[in-house]
Amino acid sequence: MSLTKPQQTVLLTLAWESIAQGLKTGKPLKVHPDEYPAELTVPRATFVTLERNKELRGCIGMLEAIRPLVQDVAENAFAAAFCDRRFIPLADHELVDLEVHISILSPAEEMTFSSELDLLGQLRPNIDGLILQEGSHRATFLPSVWESLHAPMQFLQQLKQKAGLPATYWSKTIKAYRYTTESFG
Repeated sequence: MSLTKPQQTVLLTLAWESIAQGLKTGKPLKVHPDEYPAELTVPRATFVTLERNKELRGCIGMLEAIRPLVQDVAENAFAAAFCDRRFIPLADHELVDLEVHISILSPAEEMTFSSELDLLGQLRPNIDGLILQEGSHRATFLPSVWESLHAPMQFLQQLKQKAGLPATYWSKTIKAYRYTTESFG
């Protein structure tokens, strides 16, 4: 699914409106999917990333498509601004230099590999987002993370740590899923 510029603008506006609603009421914008074009109401998984001065200010999203695209964007924009535990809730004065980025995820595909080296060899820098799972440990990096973690080994080690595993951890039961994104902002 590739969105047109006007469709991207609708989603970005929706994200901004949900953040503004959150600042006023402490709640996300209520979205009525029937008020939007059909292509913006299909279930899609999204992440909304907020940056200030090129620094991460919040990032929240869904890995599975469980709600209409417009609703997912509004909910994740609110959550990125006010519910990301790594940051204090967004304040009014931060809107001036806030950037909003939306990533729409493709369905994740389970990868098959025989070793950590095999997995590393299959990774496509700047293309793949990766979900890593080992028991109850689970984490993801969007494809945009490749901008700061260029080497596949570094990308994988940091993702293991994000999942709560040691950087050098490996087991035969570890699972990996790859996805791509359509990103704009």
